[in-house]
Amino acid sequence: MATVSIYLNFVRSTEEAFMFYKSVFGTEFIGNIARMGDAPPQEGQPPLAEEDKQLVMHVSLPLLGGVELMGTDAPESMGFKLNQGNNVYINLQPDTRAETERIFSALMEDGTTEMPLQDMFWGDYFGAGRDRFGTQWMVNCSEKV
Repeated sequence: MATVSIYLNFVRSTEEAFMFYKSVFGTEFIGNIARMGDAPPQEGQPPLAEEDKQLVMHVSLPLLGGVELMGTDAPESMGFKLNQGNNVYINLQPDTRAETERIFSALMEDGTTEMPLQDMFWGDYFGAGRDRFGTQWMVNCSEKV
């Protein structure tokens, strides 16, 4: 069966972000958190710096409806140049308003609400914002009052 996942890159806060997302969604990681130090040395590549060995190489967390959120650390010390952009939102569509409010409130804790939860002209209950890690979320519920 085909699936879709969302992959997030963080400079050095993937584990912290995913522990937060785990608490919001109440799900468990799929497998273990793979660390950069778990990978074998690559021929022609410099050795991995000690401070980078515990960084997250890969983590996967189920969200809603079979969607997985995946992530990795992408530090400059390993050749990455991460730019947090405004081009990606993760859209969640919980079944109930209560679950919508719980998820949105948890995600926006120490984050920035762009649009508070409210009934929208298209008939759904909707809110949007950026969590404390810079990830942008939209939460849309079609349950009527």
